[in-house]
Amino acid sequence: MDWQLECSACDNRRGPEGFASVCDRCGQPWLVRYPDRPLPGLIARAEVRRGQGMWRFRPFLPLTATEQPVTLGEGDTPLLPCMRAGSRVGLPDLWIKDEGANPTGSFKARGLSAAITRAVAAGATQFVIPTAGNAGVAAAAYAARAGVTVRVYAPRTTPRPILAQILMFGGDLQLLDGHIGDCGKAARAWGAEHQAVDLSTLREPYRIEGKKTLGLELAMQFNWTLPHAIVYPTGGGTGLIGMWKAFQELRDAGWVTDPAPRMYSVQSSGCAPIVRAFEAGEDHAVPWDAPWTVASGLRVPGPLGDRLILRALRESGGAAVAVTDDELTEEAARGSTEEGIDLSPEGGAGLAAVRQLLACGQLTAGERVIVFNTGAGWLYREPTKLPTA
Repeated sequence: MDWQLECSACDNRRGPEGFASVCDRCGQPWLVRYPDRPLPGLIARAEVRRGQGMWRFRPFLPLTATEQPVTLGEGDTPLLPCMRAGSRVGLPDLWIKDEGANPTGSFKARGLSAAITRAVAAGATQFVIPTAGNAGVAAAAYAARAGVTVRVYAPRTTPRPILAQILMFGGDLQLLDGHIGDCGKAARAWGAEHQAVDLSTLREPYRIEGKKTLGLELAMQFNWTLPHAIVYPTGGGTGLIGMWKAFQELRDAGWVTDPAPRMYSVQSSGCAPIVRAFEAGEDHAVPWDAPWTVASGLRVPGPLGDRLILRALRESGGAAVAVTDDELTEEAARGSTEEGIDLSPEGGAGLAAVRQLLACGQLTAGERVIVFNTGAGWLYREPTKLPTA
């Protein structure tokens, strides 16, 4: 294998063999590095267009030449100009990257495809994951695809359509009172007792590599140019961390020459540990007490990747903002009607954040800005009563 693991906080390193959780010295996440892999040149850049899905980016991913990934066709999600929503908020060059088009209805498909691919290659047959919702769906689907099992711990308040999807894919669903942090404690305890691989956000190193393809794909879809700014709904933050890593790797390989985009993290005012830490100038986030938001993917009170998220925001010249549940709900509904995109509450948070960032001068009308719709809105909606004739 031509990659290694490097601690994101200290100088610890290790090989990719076996199963890796967090750094055994400092407890911080590992990052995958490729010091022994030649940088992919411009011929390789031309060849990726012939592939399909996120695994077209094999030159940047932890996969050997003879391995096949555990895949459901994730990636290649639409990048859509939003002229009506953009005109309304005052940003003519506004785009939405619609991750709801993934096989399991969210961006979590990318990370779980990569994580389960590597763990199964190392011999894993049993997994465990805590979830705020969409990660549990993806874990159940990719475990089924690989022919292995997964136990999923989810808050009892998780939207019912999401829980139904977990069960449909054969996940061993365990519902708990509390939030994802409580589910994480239960998942780690069960995993240790049953020797199950923990798929928690950043407690294994490969979900970042799958999420990294968000940035690789975005660059390809813009013909190897980069936008001015990215507005990203942030719970655990793996996608933001992964994209920032991707932009650095693309520049190192000479595939892009534009400056990296400014990264903006958006959270709900009911659970905003990254916003609070960013505004206070801290390098880590204090867990949020009594977290609550209808955007269940943002209901992450103490993200393990807090230091990496904050570092990416500051290195990129971005920021972190919070929006209310009323604002994000209104924008999800209005944006869906305007653009025909099935916006999740998290996608609505991104649109609400754009308005706030324009008002405070962080964004300007002439810039190209990408908002991520991280999942499909239908996963959050209970069946509604239809109008009668």
